Amino acid sequence: MFEGTPRQNQMSVISGFDEYSNGKDYKKRQSIIRVWKRLSSLQRSVICFVLLLGGISALYLVTSVRQLHGGRWGHAGPSDLRDFLDSDERQKMEREKREYIQQMKQKLAKQQVGDIVKKNKEMIRRQRKGPPSGMKAGKVDQGLDGDQPPVEDKGQPVRDERFPNGNEDEDNGKDDSVDGNLNLPPKSAGDDLIVDQMSNEPYDYFNSKREFTEQQKAVQDAFKFAWKEYKKYAWGHDEYHPISKTHSEWFGVGLTIVDSIDTAIIMGLKDEYLEAREWVDKSLTFDKDKDVNLFEITIRALGGLLSAYHLTNDDVFKEKARDLGNRLLPCFKSPSNVPFSDVNLRTGHAHPPRWGPDSSTSEVTTIQLEFRDLSRVTNDGRYEHAINVVSEHVHNLPKKDGLVPIFINANTGSFRSSATITFGARGDSYYEYLLKQWIQTGKKKEYLKQDYMAAIEGIKTHLLKESEPSKLLYIGELLGGRSFSPKMDHLVCFMPGTMALGYQNGLPKDHMEIATRLTRTCYEMYNKMPTKLSPEIVYFNQAPGSSDDLIVKPLDSHNLLRPETVESLFYMYRFTKDKKYREWGWQIFRAFMKYTKIDGGFSSINNVKSPSNPGFKDKLESFFLAETLKYLFLLFSDDPQLIPLDKYVFNSEAHPLPIYTE
Repeated sequence: MFEGTPRQNQMSVISGFDEYSNGKDYKKRQSIIRVWKRLSSLQRSVICFVLLLGGISALYLVTSVRQLHGGRWGHAGPSDLRDFLDSDERQKMEREKREYIQQMKQKLAKQQVGDIVKKNKEMIRRQRKGPPSGMKAGKVDQGLDGDQPPVEDKGQPVRDERFPNGNEDEDNGKDDSVDGNLNLPPKSAGDDLIVDQMSNEPYDYFNSKREFTEQQKAVQDAFKFAWKEYKKYAWGHDEYHPISKTHSEWFGVGLTIVDSIDTAIIMGLKDEYLEAREWVDKSLTFDKDKDVNLFEITIRALGGLLSAYHLTNDDVFKEKARDLGNRLLPCFKSPSNVPFSDVNLRTGHAHPPRWGPDSSTSEVTTIQLEFRDLSRVTNDGRYEHAINVVSEHVHNLPKKDGLVPIFINANTGSFRSSATITFGARGDSYYEYLLKQWIQTGKKKEYLKQDYMAAIEGIKTHLLKESEPSKLLYIGELLGGRSFSPKMDHLVCFMPGTMALGYQNGLPKDHMEIATRLTRTCYEMYNKMPTKLSPEIVYFNQAPGSSDDLIVKPLDSHNLLRPETVESLFYMYRFTKDKKYREWGWQIFRAFMKYTKIDGGFSSINNVKSPSNPGFKDKLESFFLAETLKYLFLLFSDDPQLIPLDKYVFNSEAHPLPIYTE
């Protein structure tokens, strides 16, 4: 205290040194009380307000930190508040978390399954169709995003009743039928498909009286959920990242919307369709100072717009397609007849890819369906002429028994002779479009059929092998065009459906036999994984006495929500009516729901071999909505009028385009 000061005016000054902190708590409290009494009521109110504001700020800070590090239980980063707790408190928090998750999971499951159980049982009794093998009626888990993976006990996985077949082949190694024989569908006399067409009237996709199977409804719900999350966080942008709930641009043309419009139409989702249509009409523009890949924007955007036009007869889609087609035409002004791979949408400057002089073979040979259709729709022959020149040029190039290298040069017009031959990445859709162009043109362009037939013979000669020990049939690769590799991309799984389509259009019986066995192989790429989801790439075991057919390298174990296997299941079921293809598709759909559905939508995963930690890539590819869910919806349809395959041919992005008979 200051000397000479009247006692009633004295104030204690606490410096924090030892002499003021050594057993003098009473004096401290007295000093503080005296100071407080001397303050005016306004001063006291200000101090209380500051203290209250500080408390609120601290509470807000705690909440913000928790949200910053994951938001949901179990996704906190290294700076999570739990790091500041002692072990007992952390254990208590973990127990509370597990109890909360379990309660929420049970509540969610009851809400989602309740009505479907009753409807599914009634449908089974009415239609006398059993549920997927080994699955009880009512286990229709549309959205069990809170499910935990099967628990392991002493290294032995517990059987997951959602996937009744485990990792074993479904019929003890027999070839897709009870007696072990291949069951081929009936084939029509001549080259035309047998499709039950009761009426030529336009299909009313938004008819309120349309009936859907319970499995179709589950797929609809998945689409609506993904669409809702995309709309909330990424509307009008190309790509959506469902974990960070952000977006990114590829071409800057609302790619997810344009790619998915026809899925909403086919599913009869009128609200989603009208939202997309309004955005296309009011906001979509291709006047962008942006380089785009000719192949990708053609199959996704041009194909999506053309398909939407054919399904609705709405001119807004036709005019947007015409504008895009005009902006892509400069690609064809190359020194050879092979188009450049990239073009600027605004300036029209076309060029090879940034990474080298060669284009992918699939890039320049998977644009024909769309450009031909654009000419027919607009009565402008420039688009069809441009792609006919490309097709005829590639037809006249030398090949290896119908097989082509995966690189071609737009300046010289020649294949890179030392490039790999594969039905996977960079080569796949060249073969697909040979057959589909032939079908699209009313089977008038014979050279397309000849090239496709030659390619199938090339597969049988050079690429078709069996694995050990289960003799799974697969399509390998020729590295450098010469050395065989037992590698098969998931992309190759489009091939069974394509070969089945060829068989139904008059091609040889052995095409369907190969398609049947390849479909089984593609299914096993899912079924043999712990998550029941296929890796991006597998290697097939060739060594006699091997214990497992599939080898999956760590860098190949991701799953991008690809559509190729369910695409082939759709074709196989449509042609054979064999219910096992639906059962396989249903198992795949449930695996997508279990391991890729998250709070923000659906995400690609990093590791299909790890049920407990598949890891998320924070990416929703537009083809999940455009293709994967569309093919699943069609697979589960009982309506023969829904996209009949004698009227439509699907482009490589699952956009149906009409078949022309003249």
